Amino acid sequence: MAKSPEVGSPAPDFTLPAVQLVDGELVHSDLTLSAERGHPVVLAFYPGDETAVCTKQLCSYSSGFEAFTDLGATVWGISPQGIESHEGFARKHQLRMPLLADTGRTAVAAYGIGLGSMLRRAVFVVDADGVLRWKHVAALGLTFRDVPTLTAQLELLKQP
Repeated sequence: MAKSPEVGSPAPDFTLPAVQLVDGELVHSDLTLSAERGHPVVLAFYPGDETAVCTKQLCSYSSGFEAFTDLGATVWGISPQGIESHEGFARKHQLRMPLLADTGRTAVAAYGIGLGSMLRRAVFVVDADGVLRWKHVAALGLTFRDVPTLTAQLELLKQP
């Protein structure tokens, strides 16, 4: 298993297929982390669609979506499930952030969060220059970092 990148190092780049619920419609795209330069990105890796903790986590991020966008940040939910699974998950829970399908586990490997056939629940904050500024990789994944914790980290990016 690859080691998780260190805070202060360039965030590993990747491109993954994504789906996002926009005004009730599912919009498909390929998202590339390096294309997001110019604003911060929160990468929320989660083990699976429709699991108890993951659903609570992604629903909280969707409910707090404006807290992220008000800070100029984008939030991506990333898991190994395919686009079809993400479509149902997004629609059922009205999730507003893009859900990225890492079916080949390339991003999971690049961020060093694989755990056998699973992945560790992890959140990475990448700044506008593509540098990793904060991370939390869970040992067990039974809890998640909440919106206030993540927005506090985003606020720190604004300080000189």
